[in-house]
Amino acid sequence: MILNLRIVRVDSEYCDYLRKFDNKVMYNKSEKELRPFIGVLFKIDNYEYFAPLSSPKEKHRKMKNNIDFFKIKGGELGVMNFNNMIPVTSNFYTLIDLNKETLTIEESKYQKLLQEQLQWLNANYYQVKNKSFKLYQLYNAGRLPEKIKMRCCNFKLLEEKCLEYDKC
Repeated sequence: MILNLRIVRVDSEYCDYLRKFDNKVMYNKSEKELRPFIGVLFKIDNYEYFAPLSSPKEKHRKMKNNIDFFKIKGGELGVMNFNNMIPVTSNFYTLIDLNKETLTIEESKYQKLLQEQLQWLNANYYQVKNKSFKLYQLYNAGRLPEKIKMRCCNFKLLEEKCLEYDKC
């Protein structure tokens, strides 16, 4: 059964909390709004894993897909950073409404980009899900090349901290 991926905003205080224990957790807040995340990539116990999305940049087109980095439509629509995926419980994220009315042309363009990213990622659901879970497994088994491991969040540590935060 395919469960569609969703685009969400993860609570910025939660991300700030996780970053105290792992500096590879991406900053979540820009001057305008919270960074969008894509998920649920997979579930482990009560944790849902989400990966941060990045808007398209010229450098993305030149970069190669890797186990921890995934270009969306060849980089044309941005990238997903599996190495920065984090565990989240349902208390700490909200769905982004991609059908809401926008006020400005910039908001409309951004909303269209998110819609296109989501459509492409859902069309490639199995590849996204399998790649993210494989990285998770290889990291936890200590079977990643050191160069890639150094770019990844410590998933098990973040799961522990997620549980502690959930009890606060």
